[in-house]
Amino acid sequence: MKDSSDIHRKETAFHDDWARSTKLEEINVREAFECPTAMENQFILRWLQPLNGLRVLDVGAGLGESSVYFALQGARVTASDISPGMVETAKSLAALHGVEVDGLVMTGEDLQVPAESFDVVYLANVIHHVTDRDRLFAGVRRALKPGGRFCSFDPVAYNPVINHYRRMATEVRTEDESPLRRADLELARRYFPDVRHREFWLASLALFIKYWLVDGVHPNQDRYWKRIYKETRGGLFWWYPLRAADSILTRLPLLHWWCWNAVLYGTKPPA
Repeated sequence: MKDSSDIHRKETAFHDDWARSTKLEEINVREAFECPTAMENQFILRWLQPLNGLRVLDVGAGLGESSVYFALQGARVTASDISPGMVETAKSLAALHGVEVDGLVMTGEDLQVPAESFDVVYLANVIHHVTDRDRLFAGVRRALKPGGRFCSFDPVAYNPVINHYRRMATEVRTEDESPLRRADLELARRYFPDVRHREFWLASLALFIKYWLVDGVHPNQDRYWKRIYKETRGGLFWWYPLRAADSILTRLPLLHWWCWNAVLYGTKPPA
């Protein structure tokens, strides 16, 4: 196993720099859940609704888009991240949108929160940054109340197009990332026996190819996984048939492992 302390140091520095270089007014809060390309979050929202009154732990909250969106839905949100800069950005973003979120600086492997204190634990693009995933899932289960729900989405390891993109996008991601594999699903099942998964982006990944070959945006010039939230319905007229095709393709045995992202979701067994 890699040295986690060195990884944590590099992750903190990378994300602190990202937070410093980001303007609050440019962070896409509603778009991250309501844009046509926000398929993972829309799937998660349908499973979680209603959020009003729920206590939500947003692990690896980053810039705070999800924390703020959940707070706008009436949830009581705690935003956690390894990066102090990201936590402060999330809190400032909440203030900008007229809501409040709590902030905690901590790693995914060491969730320092009271046991059985949250109704929902949400992780967006977090698991593939974590070295000790056994400790992560154990911490998520511990944080949840009996009957509480966890949901996550992360990139999958097997698509050659995405793997090529990752080899090119060396300046906008950290070097120690490790996308999800089948073994991670089995690990999650140790803590959440009912865990299920749903994959997204197969034919619809043509949008990434458009950014590169048509728009001329190199992967190091812009974070494609953030750029998708800037798309408008009118500009995606050509993309909708591909998204419709994915509603079938992503459910086919084996083929779904070639998707870009996978949502994992499950429930902590009742006491």
